[in-house]
Amino acid sequence: MKNTFVLLCVMTGLIFSSCAPRQNADQQFESLAGNYIERLLHLNPEWATGLGDHRFDERLNNYSVAGIDAQRTLAKAYLDSIVTVDVDGLNPSNKIDYKILRINLESMLYALDTLRDFEWNPLSYNVGGAIYGLLARDFAPVKDRLASLKERLSAISEVVTAAKTNLRNPPKIYTETAINQNVGTISLIKEDLKMYLDQAPEMKTALAPVQAEAAKALEEYGQWLQKDLLPRSNGDFRLGDEKFRKKLYYSLESNLTKEDVLKAAEDDLMKTQGTLYETALPLFRKFFPNVTDAKKLDDKKAIIKGVLDKLADTHPSNSTIVDLAKQDLKATTDFVRTNNLVTVPDKPIKIIVMPEYQRGVAVAYCDAPGPLEKTGETFFAISPTPKDWTPKRVESFFREYNNYMLQDLTMHEGMPGHYLQLAHSNTFKAPTMVRAIFSSGTFVEGWATYGEQFMVEKGYGGPEVKMQQLKMRLRLIINAIIDQKIHTAGMTEKEAMDLMMNEGFQEEGEAAGKWRRACLSSAQLSTYYVGNTELNLLQKAYEAKHGSTNMKTMHDAMISVGSPAPRYVKEALGLE
Repeated sequence: MKNTFVLLCVMTGLIFSSCAPRQNADQQFESLAGNYIERLLHLNPEWATGLGDHRFDERLNNYSVAGIDAQRTLAKAYLDSIVTVDVDGLNPSNKIDYKILRINLESMLYALDTLRDFEWNPLSYNVGGAIYGLLARDFAPVKDRLASLKERLSAISEVVTAAKTNLRNPPKIYTETAINQNVGTISLIKEDLKMYLDQAPEMKTALAPVQAEAAKALEEYGQWLQKDLLPRSNGDFRLGDEKFRKKLYYSLESNLTKEDVLKAAEDDLMKTQGTLYETALPLFRKFFPNVTDAKKLDDKKAIIKGVLDKLADTHPSNSTIVDLAKQDLKATTDFVRTNNLVTVPDKPIKIIVMPEYQRGVAVAYCDAPGPLEKTGETFFAISPTPKDWTPKRVESFFREYNNYMLQDLTMHEGMPGHYLQLAHSNTFKAPTMVRAIFSSGTFVEGWATYGEQFMVEKGYGGPEVKMQQLKMRLRLIINAIIDQKIHTAGMTEKEAMDLMMNEGFQEEGEAAGKWRRACLSSAQLSTYYVGNTELNLLQKAYEAKHGSTNMKTMHDAMISVGSPAPRYVKEALGLE
């Protein structure tokens, strides 16, 4: 009985006077947060690897019902415990981390108890990231990483068993995407792994049987997805108003309601179209000097579309887009340094082709090393067009991501966007690891879109790139609109496509991809618009307190406290 009580204290980390001496509020919270994070990483080894904690690299998450129950028990125990902390007695840094930890515990329980993705989302069983995470970065010798990989490969059959047991009635679009991503994971195991085995040939014999077994398990899983699960994938991908509203609250970590977001976005849509027209008109006169009819020049949408179409004529291809992005990254980095806009990190960044197992949701992403990773590159990944796309769809895609838009995308994902902000974030230190573990998508995406904005305001790329940045602003506004209208108001694919193409001037290929992404990622697309809005308000609050100051000082301050939600950055900087 005594041993059981001691074990309970250790496992849950609850702070009782019978388990530990009486502590002040900061000690109590720091102990509780430290114990929780230790248990959390132990239960989520794949997450730990991504963060840079490599103690559990040989394990995969436990996807079974028992594993899910363990996650629920842990979150519930610590949520019950955290309410005993005297919040008013915490120092300013801990007070922010307390709020972050509490809302994330609530969010986890909501996801497990109400959303229950594990029952209807086959994408959550994709182990491609767990494999790729051991290969992509040189955090240890190849031989050691392959030894860990061997253990993870041997556990893939257990993940497949859990997926078959847990998945009931997924939405069709989820199963279709899972089928495509599973093909990519198989390719990662069968083909991409060869390059690493060539670097450590002594591991080939040991890995060969588990490599073949893992590939076979996933091939059989792919057949099950295709022949068994897909025909009975009749679930509704729409989250519904009640679930979406709560998920949005946790996703944004903002007091804005979905109605607040929608009203602001619809107002901003018209304002941004007006600014886009003002930017387009001089370019239209330059490109089409023979058009002088006043009525035609007053047709705002025709003028905007005419200029965007002209700019889209100059675009990359699958074979040139990565090299062009490398050139753009150098140009944006030089511009940031020359104009003293924000401190440039010295961490390495590499532009790569997006791994196949991750394709089908977004066109690009920034994969920064985790905050616990001592070494490692940042990857700016760009997705090529899918092999089954028609030439017309491929042309549409690259017209959307033309040479000028690619510069804006590079600002967003690379410099001064995600790469720069996350590099700064990883240097932040606090008494707990809460901010390192739980970053805010609202702040991260808000900064990246804000970075695009201040670059063009300083003149980067001229009016041509400004056209693309304003078009991207229309995109983030429309993202917020379709995010909630699809999931709560029955917006159809045609209605969403019409809005994106007619009001946002998107190419058909981009709009089609965004429809799919909106179906697959409820509440995430709103983070761009809300984050951008709150970062601009943060800038105004900083200037109101400090007066006229150089951008570098202000921007360095804004990204100096990790990646918490904007309201916590405001609190940390004393701008309330």
